[in-house]
Amino acid sequence: MKPTKIQLLCLALCSGLWFTPQIHGAPLGPASTNELEELTSPELRQRIESGSTTALIPLGGTEQNGAHMVLGKHNVRVRLLAEMIAQQVGNTIVTPVMAYVPEGDINPPTAHMRYTGTLTIPPQVFEGLLQATVQSLAQQGFRRVILLGDHGGYQTLIQNVARRLNQGPMKHTSCRVYALSEYFEAQDQTFAQDLKARGFSAAQIGTHAGLLDTSLTLALDPALVRAEELAAARPDHPKGVHGDPRQASAALGRIGVERIVGASVAAIRALPQ
Repeated sequence: MKPTKIQLLCLALCSGLWFTPQIHGAPLGPASTNELEELTSPELRQRIESGSTTALIPLGGTEQNGAHMVLGKHNVRVRLLAEMIAQQVGNTIVTPVMAYVPEGDINPPTAHMRYTGTLTIPPQVFEGLLQATVQSLAQQGFRRVILLGDHGGYQTLIQNVARRLNQGPMKHTSCRVYALSEYFEAQDQTFAQDLKARGFSAAQIGTHAGLLDTSLTLALDPALVRAEELAAARPDHPKGVHGDPRQASAALGRIGVERIVGASVAAIRALPQ
C-alpha cells in the first residue's frame, strides 16, 4: 500500500520536516524526489555524479500485526521514515523497500507464519538478496550504503551482511555498507523509555502490535490501523498482539518518529564520507 503524497506532506508538517510533494498528480522531477524508483537511469546517474553517493535500503517485512494493523505496516513505515531521513541528510537516494524477509518457518509454521498473510523467506535467501542489492549500488558509484531495518527479527542478519561485505567483496572498493543500529534502537529502546516516562507500563508498550508499535504506525499513516478493531483489542491477544494497543495515538507516535529520524540522521552524519 503506497502512501499518497498528501499523506506524506501532512506527516512532514506534523513532524516539523519538509520536502517537495507531488503537485496535482504531476510526476515528480529528478530534483524533487530521493526515491530511486521514481528516477530514470540517466537522472540517477546525474544525481550520483553530482554528489548523491549515499543510498538507504529500507527493510520492512510482511507479517501479521493483530486484528487492528495491516500486514504491510513495516513496509510503509520504513519507506516514510527513510524519505524523512534522506531529506535531512541530503545527497541521499532511497531504494525500493525490501518487503520479503525471514518471518519463521513454512512447514511446520513457526513465529509469524502461524498467521494468515505473513510472507517469509529463508535467512540465507534474505542475506543473499541484500548482499546483491548492496553490490549493485556499489558498482554504480554509491560510496555509502545504509541498511535501515524496521523489524527486530533480522537485526543480527543485516549486521552480518554489512560485516561480511566490508571484510570481503567490498574491502578494496571505495564503498562501505552500514547496518544502522541507531534506527532500530531509537524505536525499540529510546521511544519505549519515552513512553515509560509518560506512565505506560512495559506490558502496555509491548513488543509487537502493542502501544508503541501501534502509536508509531498511527503517526505515519493512520489508514494502516483499523479503528474499530483497535478499540476492541485485548492485551496479549491470541491473534498476535504482544502488548496493549488501546491507548495508542498519533501524538505518542510522533515522539517515536522524531526519535528515529533524529538518531538516524545524527548517526549517518557521523559516518565517514
